[in-house]
Amino acid sequence: MKRTLDSIREERNEWKRTGLHRQRRVLQRRKDARLYQDDKEWIDFASNDYLNLASDERLARAAGWAARRFGTGAGASPLVTGYFAIHRRLENALAAWEKAEAALVFSSGFAANLAAITAFAGQDDVLFSDQLNHASLIDGCRLARSRICIYRHNDMDHLESLLQHNGNHARRRLIVSDTVFSMDGDLAPVRDLADLARRYDCLLILDEAHATGVFGSEGRGLADALPLPPEQFIKVGTLSKALGSQGGFICSTKKHIDWLVNRGRSYVFSTALAPTSAAAALQAIKIVKAEPERRQKLLQLAKTLREQLEAAGLSTGGSASQIVPIVLGEPERTVAVAKQLTQSGLVVGGIRPPSVPPGTSRLRVSVTAGHNSDDLLALVENLRRILAND
Repeated sequence: MKRTLDSIREERNEWKRTGLHRQRRVLQRRKDARLYQDDKEWIDFASNDYLNLASDERLARAAGWAARRFGTGAGASPLVTGYFAIHRRLENALAAWEKAEAALVFSSGFAANLAAITAFAGQDDVLFSDQLNHASLIDGCRLARSRICIYRHNDMDHLESLLQHNGNHARRRLIVSDTVFSMDGDLAPVRDLADLARRYDCLLILDEAHATGVFGSEGRGLADALPLPPEQFIKVGTLSKALGSQGGFICSTKKHIDWLVNRGRSYVFSTALAPTSAAAALQAIKIVKAEPERRQKLLQLAKTLREQLEAAGLSTGGSASQIVPIVLGEPERTVAVAKQLTQSGLVVGGIRPPSVPPGTSRLRVSVTAGHNSDDLLALVENLRRILAND
């Protein structure tokens, strides 16, 4: 046992030595892209609250009503006693918004991705996964016990080559990808993915977590109106980012949703989404459709920030979204710069392995509709100052 515990201690000490150890920050409240603790205030560039809805009073009122009507928790799995009228209303609203036959709500986006992959893929199948997919997609592929073919990031020629030479006799073939990549902020070529799925008889699973509410007509995401038969496409989204609530969802055909209700282990064996979160998300969908200026402002702010950073000599890679990376290389340097920004009144995520590949540690700047031009200027000027002395 001593050897076991020593190995745990040694590994933890190595995290600290190499800048990979993480700690949580205790906050008192968050509102309008600001974080508060005691008498301190920071501009928040680390949140995924893209449309600035998480502190919106309309969502809070909806959640309060649901708490009084249904209670604060669902109490059980949706297949036992945890499925309430508010869940059905939310699923119907999601399906209508996404122009899908049906929708299914999960307790998290991570759980939704696990279900989407593992319910439809098994050991007799082949999965084709983008090199930079989110951890939830990666874990879903692993848990499916399928053969996994990883294609170079957004490289459609490589993907097609893999499709030509792998899994021709498999029971099923699935292509799996994010649409907005969470660490680079670049976009997947979703129409090319749909074309390959159609031509090579694949089920296409797209995770719209960082696109839901932000891109597409009425904020439906990048995979809106793909030229693909509905039965060949499964869309995963989240309630936890732009919609300002908590949870995840899947949209597809009624038959696929029924399949997931019966075979999606992270749905079947998890307590249902809290009614309060369902009510808040339902309200958020109404706001997203009624207030397009939120996502228009967000995307304009993100464009402006990318231009300002490039003008300051800082590369933003292939970012084309509200996620703007600034690659610094090593974890220690990234942690040090993030700490200096915090001391200057700005909170920016310092992202290190295993979230990103070794040698690509970065600041992950997350723009929201709660920011303004002065916030962007403060970030750029402080970054210029800190990195000049780095």
